[in-house]
Amino acid sequence: MPRRSLRLSLCLALCVSPVLLHAAKETTAKNPHEQQMIREVLELERHAKEASIHNDTKFPEQAFAENYVAIGPLGTVVTKSDVVDVRRRSRLHYEFIDVSEMVVRIYGDTAVVTAKAEVKGSDFGEDFSGPYRYTRVWVKQNGAWRAVSYQATVTR
Repeated sequence: MPRRSLRLSLCLALCVSPVLLHAAKETTAKNPHEQQMIREVLELERHAKEASIHNDTKFPEQAFAENYVAIGPLGTVVTKSDVVDVRRRSRLHYEFIDVSEMVVRIYGDTAVVTAKAEVKGSDFGEDFSGPYRYTRVWVKQNGAWRAVSYQATVTR
């Protein structure tokens, strides 16, 4: 795979994932327990945004499951270690990440987040700005939420 395609997929797997707490437009919370779970996931998504903007490696190290897999818009598979490595070495820059149309659905100890994201940024000088849709799956394991899967799609 060309270097540009790999970088683009890694960048998008890192940058499109963040969301803002106020972006949630719908949930499937049926009771206070599910509402609390949704609040927890939204807080994790807020932290994901901040971690992406600041190239913070601690967040994915702590919040991503060891077997985390992301699929970038170009079909590239990105693992937890890839995310951490790219954040340590990359020249990834964001001007903004604007999330809308977010939906959080709870299924037992699993949360599925879907959203639209408008991103403006670059990696190694290559622009990856544009509109995307994404899905991220969180699973509560041993009392802690872990991101286990993520996929982004270009919506141009």
